[in-house]
Amino acid sequence: MDQKIVSVRFTPMGKAYHFDASGLAEVRKGDYIVVETTRGWQLGQIVDFPQKVHPPAEGGFKHIDRIASARDLAMRQSWQAKESEVTERARTRARELKLHGVKIISAEYSFDGLRLSITFSTESEDKVELKSLRSDMQKAFSPAQVEIRQIGPRDVARVFHGIGVCGMEQRCCSTFLTEFSSISIRMAKEQGISLTPGEITGMCGRLRCCLNYEYEQYCAMRQDLPKKNKRVMTPVGEGKVIDIATLRQRVIVEIPDSGRREFGKDEITVLDDDHHAAPSREFDPDIHPEEKKLIPKDLPDDKKLPSQREPFAQPAGRYNRPQQSNNPRQDDRHGNRDRKQQGNGTNPSEGNPDLQHKSTGNGPNRKFFRRDKKKPSPPG
Repeated sequence: MDQKIVSVRFTPMGKAYHFDASGLAEVRKGDYIVVETTRGWQLGQIVDFPQKVHPPAEGGFKHIDRIASARDLAMRQSWQAKESEVTERARTRARELKLHGVKIISAEYSFDGLRLSITFSTESEDKVELKSLRSDMQKAFSPAQVEIRQIGPRDVARVFHGIGVCGMEQRCCSTFLTEFSSISIRMAKEQGISLTPGEITGMCGRLRCCLNYEYEQYCAMRQDLPKKNKRVMTPVGEGKVIDIATLRQRVIVEIPDSGRREFGKDEITVLDDDHHAAPSREFDPDIHPEEKKLIPKDLPDDKKLPSQREPFAQPAGRYNRPQQSNNPRQDDRHGNRDRKQQGNGTNPSEGNPDLQHKSTGNGPNRKFFRRDKKKPSPPG
């Protein structure tokens, strides 16, 4: 018998999970069903009939137990009525335990009331110790098994609903978003959106989810447009791209003689990068002589480097130091020769017979030691 796979959602804007409904005679979209999950027995709603679904890595799809009856729906409503009491009691106990920075968000009972899940959020990146809070909640709401788990700021905004920063009566995460995508600042840059925090931040304090709505379309449309600071050839001359109008497929070019002009993508031609290429490594004074041999020499005359067409003087580098010269200061700097003491006042013993010196060491750091003149012997 072929499997009948259905998508089931347990919360209005939660993620949809796949289950096997082959054991049921007839199911329709919108029906409530009872199924066993990792969090116990849950009551969910069928939202879709997917055509192609990849089976899970471990085992197959779980089977739906039954279609929910009126009694099952009434039981679920009775447990939901107690969730607000659990939330208030958990918040009070968290204040008594002085759990600073911990915000109790919501509480949720399973379908049969045997599991109780309490969610919280915190702005601190450090791990929060909540063993005392969990033990107190376990004693207060036994025999239900209490679980305390942390949720992110986007999930908090979904739970509380509210008006979006764009003016919508309900936020996207509370209306139609079932999963949160990864959002980066690059998405705002690609779409030319202002990077002011107030312009790209949502009510949750994170980057807006709507930055991802048109990101792929912008990337596809910008593939045929040159990037900023590219050199292009226009009908009125060569210039540099300073701005891009992606949706209109036009670019703004800065031309030295004409100023800023706007052109369509079909009116410009991107110049070859070799036309404004960076200098070759052959000009690098620190390049090894053996590595320089790898630079091709048999090139056409129009593509040869200046160094290959005419002689040039290389700057001093690590592998091409200047030869020794007769300048003692320059020789001493490279440690090639000892510094010569010239008769221009550099030797303090010159012209002073009363001082005798003994030098130690070589170079400009030689030290001189003074010897006092011998005292004359007393007259006999």
